Amino acid sequence: MPSRLKKFLQTAFGFLLAGFFLYWAFSEVRFGDLWASLQDVDYLYVALLVPIVVISHWLRAVRWSYLLLPVKENIPTRNLFSAVMIGFMVNNVLPRVGEVTRAFAIGRSENISKSSAFGTVVVERIIDMVTFLFILCIVLFLYPNFLGPFFSNVDAVRPIFLVGSIGFLAIFILLFFKGESLFSLLTYLKRFIPKRFEIQYQQLLDSFLSGFGVAKMRNKYAMIIILSLLIFFFYALSLYVPFYAFQTLAGHNLDFGASVILLTISTIAFALPAPGALGTYHKFLSLALTRLYGVDPITALSYVIITHEVGYIITTVVGLYYFFKDHLHVSEVVNGTADNGMV
Repeated sequence: MPSRLKKFLQTAFGFLLAGFFLYWAFSEVRFGDLWASLQDVDYLYVALLVPIVVISHWLRAVRWSYLLLPVKENIPTRNLFSAVMIGFMVNNVLPRVGEVTRAFAIGRSENISKSSAFGTVVVERIIDMVTFLFILCIVLFLYPNFLGPFFSNVDAVRPIFLVGSIGFLAIFILLFFKGESLFSLLTYLKRFIPKRFEIQYQQLLDSFLSGFGVAKMRNKYAMIIILSLLIFFFYALSLYVPFYAFQTLAGHNLDFGASVILLTISTIAFALPAPGALGTYHKFLSLALTRLYGVDPITALSYVIITHEVGYIITTVVGLYYFFKDHLHVSEVVNGTADNGMV
C-alpha cells in the first residue's frame, strides 16, 4: 500500500473514531441544559488550569533534557519546551505524528540527529508507559470498582487487568534496560535488507540506539523517576482542581483519588488514535463520572468539556506560537522527517 494512502486512511480512521465517540457522548444531551451548566461554572478555577497544564509540559521538557544527554548536553529548556508543545499541537490534529515532529524540531534547532532525537522520544514513551502502568496497578488494587463503568462483571475482569498490567509493566521495564538486545535483533535482520539500503539502515539503527543511551546513566534514574511522577501528579491536578468549579459536584466524594482514577481512564482514551482524544476522552470520562460517582450526565459532560478543551486550546495555541516563532513550515517538517526515515 502506498505510504500516502496509508497515512490518509490512518488519519481518516482517527477522525471517524472521534466522530463516533463524540456522537455517542452527545447524542442524548439537550444542548440548552449543557449550555446552562457551562454558564454556572466558576471560571476562576478553570483559569488555574492554565499554569497547571503549562507546568506539566515544562516538566516533560526538563525530563527530556536528561534523556537527550547521551546525544547532546546543555540543551536549553526553552528549545525543548518549544519542541514538546509543537509536538502536542500536531498530535491534536494528526495522532502519533507529533512525536516525529518533536524530534524534527529539536534536531533542527540543536543540530542533532533527528533519528537519535526520535529514539529519546520512544524512550520517553516507554517511561510514560511504566509510570502509567505503575499507577494503574495501584488504582486496580485500591479501587476494586474502578472498571465498573465499562464492565458488568468487575470481579471477573479485574484480576485479568491487574495481572496484565503487572506483566506489561515488567515488559516495558525490560525494554528500557535491555533495548540493546532489541537492536541486536534488528542488526541481525539487516541481512534481509536490500543491499542499496544497508548503509542507511545501519545509520538509522546507530543513531536510534544512541537515543537509548540514558539507560546506561544510572546516576540520572532518580531525577527521571521524580520528574515522571511529577508530570502525572500535575496531570491529576488538572483533573482535581476543576471539581471546585462545579457546585453540583459537591457531595459526590470527588477527592484527589478520584482525579487519579479519571487520569488513568483519560490516559487510555488518549492512547486511542482519535486526534487529541476527541470523543474518546469525552465518552470515557463522562461514563466514569456518572457510573462511579453518581454525577448527573449534564454536569459530567460539562466537566469533561472544560478539562479537555482547556488543555486542547493551551497546547494548540502555545504549539502554534512556537511553530511560527521558530520559523517552521509544514512542508519542511514533512520532507525533513521523511528524509530522515522517520515517516
